Amino acid sequence: MAILAGIDEAGFGPLLGPLVVSGVAFRVPDDLINRCLWRALKGSCTNRAQRGGRKLPVADSKVLYRSRDGLSHLERSALVMLAARECRPGTWRGLLDVVAPGASVRLDQCSWYADADVSLPVGGSIGDVGTQGNALRRDLRGARCEFLGALVESLDVPAYNRLVTSTRNKAVVLLGQTLRIVDRIMKSFPSERIRFYVDRQGGRTHYREVLMTAVSGASLTIMEESESRSAYRLDVGAQRYEVDFSTEGESRHFPVALASIYSKYLRELYMHRFNEYWCGRVPGLTPTAGYYTDAQRWLREWEASPEAATIDRDQLVRRR
Repeated sequence: MAILAGIDEAGFGPLLGPLVVSGVAFRVPDDLINRCLWRALKGSCTNRAQRGGRKLPVADSKVLYRSRDGLSHLERSALVMLAARECRPGTWRGLLDVVAPGASVRLDQCSWYADADVSLPVGGSIGDVGTQGNALRRDLRGARCEFLGALVESLDVPAYNRLVTSTRNKAVVLLGQTLRIVDRIMKSFPSERIRFYVDRQGGRTHYREVLMTAVSGASLTIMEESESRSAYRLDVGAQRYEVDFSTEGESRHFPVALASIYSKYLRELYMHRFNEYWCGRVPGLTPTAGYYTDAQRWLREWEASPEAATIDRDQLVRRR
């Protein structure tokens, strides 16, 4: 058996809200590690968002969230996958406690998150999560696979600003959070072969140095370094790790698509609470997703209110 993992982010570009990096892991038979999980789980999962569809949509979160169903596709996939592990968080904080231990405690450092929670599911049209989880569990067993869970690194704005100030490069911050997920998965499965698929961000094609630093004592072999893919094998004694950074990873690899779902879903829950708080205090303020152009609009409206004078801007707005 081997571990198949995927990693992706949401919120790299916005001015407001957190940067969220998620990893997911599956245990699969050795002969499945090179096969398509969409094909192996075709009885219960699909790479398309279909309104009212029976199968669970696992695809690029940007595609799922753009559909007319809003958050429901993301929410359904994230919660049903956890239900297949008999995990049923009923609130946003409860979900964070499962996938990002410690993150819910840090919420209380910002007034717009403090002493508040969000009941799940937010949408009302995702069906019975438990029943769908049971069906997915049967399909996973039939394919001799096991969903091992999601691991999340969530950087709120104050923490993000501290890291950007120290590194002077937000791409370095993102890579650092990605490698934290890699490390967490390695430590969770210390004696198993692991293959990581990571959605590649930006123009970086060379990862040898950062991987050698992150995985102490490893012997590294470059398998490929091209415009679309950078792949490496790391051997530490008898242990083998394979790390594949690919462009458009969400459409190529099931685990990356699922990781993108968790990242986007959690970021949207943060923004749900953010907008609920501020729209309740600033009359006429319109909600925002936090991305650059609309965030500038939101900030202009927000700064005209008396509330703005009481907030340290570094707690709210990203520096880069």
